[in-house]
Amino acid sequence: VIYFSFLKGAILGRSETQECIYYNANWEKDKTNRSGIEPCYGDKDKRRHCFATWKNISGSIEIVKQGCWLDDINCYDRNDCIEKKDSPEVFFCCCEGNMCNERFFYFPEMEVTQPTSNPVTPKPPLFNTLLYSLVPIMGIAVIVLFSFWMYRHHKLAYPPVLVPTQDPGPPPPSPLMGLKPLQLLEIKARGRFGCVWKAQLLNEYVAVKIFPIQDKQSWQNEYEIYSLPGMKHDNILQFIGAEKRGTSIDVDLWLITAFHEKGSLTDFLKANVVSWNELCHIAQTMARGLAYLHEDIPGLKDGHKPAISHRDIKSKNVLLKNNLTACIADFGLALKFEAGKSAGDTHGQVGTRRYMAPEVLEGAINFQRDAFLRIDMYAMGLVLWELASRCTASDGPVDEYMLPFEEEIGQHPSLEDMQEVVVHKKKRPVLRECWQKHSGMAMLCETIEECWDHDAEARLSAGCVEERIIQMQKLTNIITTEDIVTVVTMVTNVDFPPKESSL
Repeated sequence: VIYFSFLKGAILGRSETQECIYYNANWEKDKTNRSGIEPCYGDKDKRRHCFATWKNISGSIEIVKQGCWLDDINCYDRNDCIEKKDSPEVFFCCCEGNMCNERFFYFPEMEVTQPTSNPVTPKPPLFNTLLYSLVPIMGIAVIVLFSFWMYRHHKLAYPPVLVPTQDPGPPPPSPLMGLKPLQLLEIKARGRFGCVWKAQLLNEYVAVKIFPIQDKQSWQNEYEIYSLPGMKHDNILQFIGAEKRGTSIDVDLWLITAFHEKGSLTDFLKANVVSWNELCHIAQTMARGLAYLHEDIPGLKDGHKPAISHRDIKSKNVLLKNNLTACIADFGLALKFEAGKSAGDTHGQVGTRRYMAPEVLEGAINFQRDAFLRIDMYAMGLVLWELASRCTASDGPVDEYMLPFEEEIGQHPSLEDMQEVVVHKKKRPVLRECWQKHSGMAMLCETIEECWDHDAEARLSAGCVEERIIQMQKLTNIITTEDIVTVVTMVTNVDFPPKESSL
């Protein structure tokens, strides 16, 4: 038995856990205390436990985290914190009782010892007889009892599966992914296809998107898109894994991705205004992500990345990292386009109504790759407008955040409302007059108008938008109050990327 101890004190074997030893190896990054005592809170009808996670690196014990753990049947009536798995990558144990995680243990499989060449004093015959008779019987009895206990306590255990090729068994109350403890913490968002949880995987936060079984197609599609070659990109949300949870009757479908504290662009713009440089950084990285998504890239190390249409571009599906770099998320409706293959069964009129392009609202879609990419570009124009509406660059007042067309038709437009405004009246969100007085904003307004053009074939490509934003930022960065005359000349003579860059 290997025994590890962290901090001093005795194990209190009380079944009610009110406080646990706390430790966080990543305390500087998480901006928390490094160690101490953590009070455990929870519902009165839920049991509370303590836990510990650690690593054994070449015989050196490195504690990862200790603290309180939520109601988990695998921790019931355990006074000691014991890891029993055979050589896991990360050791994990949980227990009940105040500060029971102060000490933690690892019981590996019994090792078979080799016979020694040193002479051993022979035992009496009676002793040997009893030894060889009773030990196997007791060993078998212990194995049977332990197997029965494992069956009773772990028959609901969910085998860690990252590839949903078959239906796994039901999960434990506190899920494990890849033998690493994953714990749901709080709901961060609810949407059409389920809810998104903030969760903890060892000492880092992740996002867990949970789909009900009736939205299996969306979950399956998103998993398949993330699994395509070349989908690891700085401006596409990082995918970690996918799992099925529950019984055959009550199944939840999980998608695990990187977690970004700032949330979606919608949430950020509701609470914040943006400077010109911040607008350019968000818009440029968003355009770069969409351009990469749209691109067909052969010859990658992991295979051929096909062109992909997102089909639900909106500010809610653009997430922001801590440095305001944008990454595109939610591929439940996405389509891939592979040479010589059909895009599959698809319905043209999908997505979020207020972001639907005129041809989608009319039901007059050409089911070719470029047609779907142009639909994404219309929606991108609306997202760029949202950014412009909260930018402080122009001299005029900055309005409260509003969704596209919210001023014209409110927060819950019907399909008929959108058809009337966008298709028949050909209206678009208002580009404020004061925006035109800022050289960069004026160029942005022109770019927005070319993205949401009623003629789909006239719309810019995502790559062209990215190049334009780079030019805008370079231009405005060299402008000073001393060369106003030069500014007028530069603005009127600026060369945008050619229209050949459009789709």
